[in-house]
Amino acid sequence: MLVEKTNIAGVLRLTPRRFGDARGFFSESWNRQTLEIAGVKLPEFVQDNHSLSHKVGTVRGLHYQAPPHAQGKLVRCGRGRIYDVAVDVRVGSPTFGHWHGEELSFENGRQLWVPAGFLHGFMTLDPDSEIVYKCTGYYASEADGTVRWDSLCIAWPLEVTPEISAKDAAAPDFADWSSPFTMEET
Repeated sequence: MLVEKTNIAGVLRLTPRRFGDARGFFSESWNRQTLEIAGVKLPEFVQDNHSLSHKVGTVRGLHYQAPPHAQGKLVRCGRGRIYDVAVDVRVGSPTFGHWHGEELSFENGRQLWVPAGFLHGFMTLDPDSEIVYKCTGYYASEADGTVRWDSLCIAWPLEVTPEISAKDAAAPDFADWSSPFTMEET
């Protein structure tokens, strides 16, 4: 497993090895022991989610779950391509409001570790893109929140009018939102 740091402390790019032949490939996408040997200790995962977006330019996010139900996410793309984004919203963090974007695809096999205390979202770059992610906390509707996807000057890769949900369309702008996260809690 190749483990790489990003421009924001705590957000990691993980690229599992692939073993291929004429039939295709095999990849071990998650192995706690392999990561710990590499010096990475992630929290326990309690839930797996799977999302399918039919149209190119679909945006989901920027989502979070407030404490005490905060979630870290290990995100990968099972089919197609996405531009995955993590935004640091830990009050007191030197990178508060900064974001990291990463192309995740079936082809590159990359994964992005998004710790608790970050907004998370993605834009689909291929039709019928599937996103699979592990979560460190269970879904709790009372803690569910979203921040408007276009209120942070994120350099989304496609200049399109995105497909978004009604919930995401009604989300507050980042400038009008108060983060429930602090550096000390995450």
